[in-house]
Amino acid sequence: MKQIKISFVALLLLFTALWLFADTLMPEPFTYFSFRTVFIQYSGVIAIGVMSIAMFLALRPKWLEPHLDGLDKMYRLHKWLGVTALIITVLHWWMAQGTKWMVGWGWLDKPARGPRGTETLGFIEDLLHSQRGFAESVGEWAFYAAAALMVLALIKRFPYHLFVKIHQLISLAYLALAYHSVVLIKFEYWMQPVGWLMAGLLLGGTIAAVLALTGRIGKGRKVKGSIDSLTYYDSLSVLEVSVVLQDGWRGHRAGQFAFVTSNKKEGAHPYTIASAWDPKDLRTVFIAKALGDHTGRLREQLKTGMPVTVEGPYGCFDFNDDQPRQIWVGAGIGITPFVARLKELAKTPGEKPIDLFHPTADYNQAAIDKLTADAKAAGVKLHVMVSGKGARLDHRAIRASVPEWSSASIWFCGPQGFGFSLRKGFIANGLSAKHYHQEIFQMR
Repeated sequence: MKQIKISFVALLLLFTALWLFADTLMPEPFTYFSFRTVFIQYSGVIAIGVMSIAMFLALRPKWLEPHLDGLDKMYRLHKWLGVTALIITVLHWWMAQGTKWMVGWGWLDKPARGPRGTETLGFIEDLLHSQRGFAESVGEWAFYAAAALMVLALIKRFPYHLFVKIHQLISLAYLALAYHSVVLIKFEYWMQPVGWLMAGLLLGGTIAAVLALTGRIGKGRKVKGSIDSLTYYDSLSVLEVSVVLQDGWRGHRAGQFAFVTSNKKEGAHPYTIASAWDPKDLRTVFIAKALGDHTGRLREQLKTGMPVTVEGPYGCFDFNDDQPRQIWVGAGIGITPFVARLKELAKTPGEKPIDLFHPTADYNQAAIDKLTADAKAAGVKLHVMVSGKGARLDHRAIRASVPEWSSASIWFCGPQGFGFSLRKGFIANGLSAKHYHQEIFQMR
């Protein structure tokens, strides 16, 4: 999380610094209307800037993953940027539209217009100036649409396939807002660093929007496959799906995930890969728990032999570090990346002592037997903890079970709140934050 927090703050500071290099929030004389003029410019630059970067992150750029600690963290940054854009555009809209209303209500007195200048505008400036009225109207209606779509996207109960379609519609709204910005950004900015940055971001955001609208995101990382076998664990509401991939899959590391499409109308859904990569055996295993409308229907919808498309792999939850030992915590369905790593270690044993804690509210003897066998083959010490049967798992219980915990790195996958609680407890007792790794498996 540290990388994306730093990136988020750094982006806002960069936009602000470059804008302040070109303008000021303390105009002379300082009045409501003079401040309104500069604030509209400032908020417009911030809003379209963060929206452009959010559009770029939606492309799932593989090369950026190592710098932001994985696609899961990139999507968290994407969400933060989207929320920031929503807040800033509301302020931007209120200063522009709300001021007109307040003048109409008699709350503000509109200043008298000064004499019109006689300067001659250049061709490009004159062209942009002639479109200001239309660009303002386009921007206003695009704002209403984008704001409504962003709010819907933040509602967790909203179906995932509709969430994906909403993002495509946001791409349309972005293109309208990009046009609005090009016309209405102060012309003098284009000859300064803030304008150069905006030009690059608007170009990149526009390309990203077109790729999203034409369904080309991740196209170069997609491989066809077919379902080889299905295993359902009824007491866990978990479905294990084995997929045979066609040539083109470049392999994956334990802990990574992929987007799988079994129904084009439903679209791609992310699933953690639960198998080690073997170039001689193109089978890849995914595990899905019935947690929502889509995953709850998978048992009835998926059939052996059904064609699927797999895009990936993504993620940096790869178990690579320099600590002499590791502690893994796979809570519930969060056990999936650790299953893949166990299978990998069974083929190529590691030298680090590893403790795997698996707290779960549901118990299935067959699944636990398979996990126990995998752990034994990998040389990993397994601790299974069933809710309501024994002590509750927290940082104290882990520290008591692993006295050498201070020399270990901790890898967590499971409910987000539980992971943050463990992190807080370990760091409070001296663990370095860089040695705590958490998969944030939330793509919305």
